[in-house]
Amino acid sequence: MTAAESVGRVGAQRRIETPDATTLAALAGEHLDLVRAPFTLPRSRVLVFREGDGVRVHTSEYERTLAECRVLDSLVVRDASGGPLAITRVLPHVIEFGGGVDLTFAGPGALTVGRVAAPEAMRIETSDEGLDTHAGARSSTGGSGSTGVTVEWTTPDGVLTRVELDDDTAAVRLDIGADRMVRHEASGTHLADLAATEAIWLDWFARCPVVRSDLQSMTAFCWWVLGANIVELPALGNARAVVPSKIGYVGLWQWDAYFIAVGLRHGDPALAREQLEIAFRFPSGDGQLPDVVHEHGVLATSDDLPPGDRENLRRAGSAVADPSAPVPLTKPPLAAWALAKVLDVEAADEWGRRQLATIRRSQDWWFAASDLDGDGLPEYGHPYSSGLDDSPIFDGPLPTTSPDLGAYLVLQDLELARFADCFGDADAAAHRLRAERTFGLLMELWDDELGLFAARAAGAEVVSDTVVGLMPLLTGSLPEAIVDRLVAALADERRFAAAWAVPTVALDDPDFSPERMWRGPVWVNTNALVVEGLRASGRIGLARDLAERTVALVMHGGGPHEYFNPLTGEKAATATTAFGWSAALFVDLAVELSSETTSVE
Repeated sequence: MTAAESVGRVGAQRRIETPDATTLAALAGEHLDLVRAPFTLPRSRVLVFREGDGVRVHTSEYERTLAECRVLDSLVVRDASGGPLAITRVLPHVIEFGGGVDLTFAGPGALTVGRVAAPEAMRIETSDEGLDTHAGARSSTGGSGSTGVTVEWTTPDGVLTRVELDDDTAAVRLDIGADRMVRHEASGTHLADLAATEAIWLDWFARCPVVRSDLQSMTAFCWWVLGANIVELPALGNARAVVPSKIGYVGLWQWDAYFIAVGLRHGDPALAREQLEIAFRFPSGDGQLPDVVHEHGVLATSDDLPPGDRENLRRAGSAVADPSAPVPLTKPPLAAWALAKVLDVEAADEWGRRQLATIRRSQDWWFAASDLDGDGLPEYGHPYSSGLDDSPIFDGPLPTTSPDLGAYLVLQDLELARFADCFGDADAAAHRLRAERTFGLLMELWDDELGLFAARAAGAEVVSDTVVGLMPLLTGSLPEAIVDRLVAALADERRFAAAWAVPTVALDDPDFSPERMWRGPVWVNTNALVVEGLRASGRIGLARDLAERTVALVMHGGGPHEYFNPLTGEKAATATTAFGWSAALFVDLAVELSSETTSVE
């Protein structure tokens, strides 16, 4: 099915129904394959994946891969003949095995495996230490009531443990420590744990936005992704961070927090505000916001990176910066944009005023500390600060003057001016004046011959044709002739009109690669920003069309992946699955499209 056919199919199904939380959980469960979407629990650091005839278990930790966080290499449920019981169904709260055995959570740090009737006894034996003498266990030779069903698991050091489930609801509880060690014991609370886990998820799905019927299943899955990616940050008083992914991205990246908050606002505005609050909690003395807030602190300069990465990530080749100095690391200035979105659905004026003070200082920081060549238009001092780390605009020397940064700064000052008008707590005119000056400098990046906004590498024009050149649409102030040229670029099959749009590098650009991060694949966040830009520039129909094509892409690709191949619409090979901002922005687009449907009907 082509992208156009998908859009036609999506647009043709326009009913909006009102499913309950149980139905929404079941819709999400249709996507829980334990491969791209692991079994987990909000606030938990435990992840369960499919492995052979059973599952494997990992923890989720900052700056550690799944391979480094192995808990159990396998967990298999076997019948009386020793054959594995197949996984028959997965729902957000339970993995069901044939033979009436369920796996669920017993709180954030433990799993319980058991039958669905009442326990009496179980026997436990280990491969290298003989009989286990945990309370509640029986001798391996004793007793009646045997069902013949056993649970066995193997730890990364090769220790095999077997537990026989004796009677209808016998269960074993596996407690997973911070050191990834597993302690097990007989459990008589399996049904209570199952009910408690289900209640957590039903409470979450009760907040899931109701959208068009054709978008509801994927919206439910994306809402599951947002709940599944909640982790606690104990150092911050157990603040709830919705991380980009429990698979490799366990922290609160500033940019991700903005996009995630925009999606969360539709069902849980308090949690959306909490994401912004965490992102704004640790400004530097001069106002810079950190790139990442994580469980061990923050990442705000190259000195906060692991030692082996520091030298590689300094400003090597920069003509204007000291390569021996720490490099500030942040993310693009979309804080006021995100704040406005979040406050639009639920007023929280006093809270909003408190955040604005931090945002204004951050905006000032860009002009005071990141205008590295002193021309009045701030630059990216490091690719990490752009969020588009591998874009070809960073192939040359640094710093990089980029049209997306100029557009974000204009947008942010305009948003700050609107907040000042609303709250009367700042000089709105000063923000508008700076936005006007910045816009003038941004317009100097327009290359009329090439028909694009070009980046500059240490002052020299970069001719790479990338998605950053479309971001000036966000200002809503471009001359109509330039808007027409950018719209034509989006419709040009040689440039951005890929089978699945919008590629992050134009198809005819020498640097285009359909699979390489930020060098061709489609990202939901850049699509969403282009949608915003088209809307701000008065192209409402085109904005709606791109929004429809973006939700069609996510559904075609099988979920909210980190990025997608623009030629096939499938997940790019190295992209992370169940990705936070892709899920959040799918929700946001689905809500907007459904609202437009309702207003049309």
